[in-house]
Amino acid sequence: MILPRLREDTEGTIEKFLSEKLRKTGAKGFVIGVSGGIDSAVVLRLCVKAVGAKKVLAVMMPEKESPPEDLADAIELCEHDGVRHRTVDITEAVASFKKAVGPVDRTALANIKARCRMIVLYQFANSEKMLVAGTSNKSEMLMGYFTKFGDGAADLEPIGDIYKTEVRELGNQLAIPAKILKKAPSAGLWKGQTDEGEMGITYDRLDAILLGLELGLKEKEVAERADTTVKEVERISNIIRMTSHKRKYQPVAKIGFRTPGLDWREGDEDL
Repeated sequence: MILPRLREDTEGTIEKFLSEKLRKTGAKGFVIGVSGGIDSAVVLRLCVKAVGAKKVLAVMMPEKESPPEDLADAIELCEHDGVRHRTVDITEAVASFKKAVGPVDRTALANIKARCRMIVLYQFANSEKMLVAGTSNKSEMLMGYFTKFGDGAADLEPIGDIYKTEVRELGNQLAIPAKILKKAPSAGLWKGQTDEGEMGITYDRLDAILLGLELGLKEKEVAERADTTVKEVERISNIIRMTSHKRKYQPVAKIGFRTPGLDWREGDEDL
């Protein structure tokens, strides 16, 4: 199986990206939702290294089904890095939405939780004039494995161009605690929920497939490199196509000469 390999300059490139975004936007720092998992831990530490702990605010947003050890790990990480942190329990907010809209299935409820959390992050960002740093990796973004206008709604995505297996490498490089690195990836949306279980594939195999597709290989070649079947490669390719709307500006009916999200150039593409 041929997996993506972390480029030597990845850490420095992301830290420069973060410091430049802050400088160009004039924001006072970054707000990060810290879950106790590897992705948010890596983003937190990158932000601290890029702009300093005083310009970073970590927010933990547990609810009644969140594993208590995740909150404890998140707080411990923040205290180790000297980062200001707040804990906002979203249990009542989620319950209020459920009461307002009526019965919802498990997936819909998970989306409500993700959107509640982003509301909290943007409240802190607005009140403190900060940017929301997202924590989605490339594997999740390509698979559409995020909630639209939930965890997919951020001002920037520092690790959005590195695969999950590369995030693990970067986590080791950044000395993220072993207990966080070794956790089964999970959004903690319900008891026993795991990312790999929901997607029906391990991150190692997924990343091998995604890398092959990124390189433009034919599906048979991708299957051979990923030690899997053509059928599995086709399934992943189809998911990428079906979730493309989650990675694009919402479609706008073209009426005028220049259209937002289509051919209107803002003049700040380098921000």
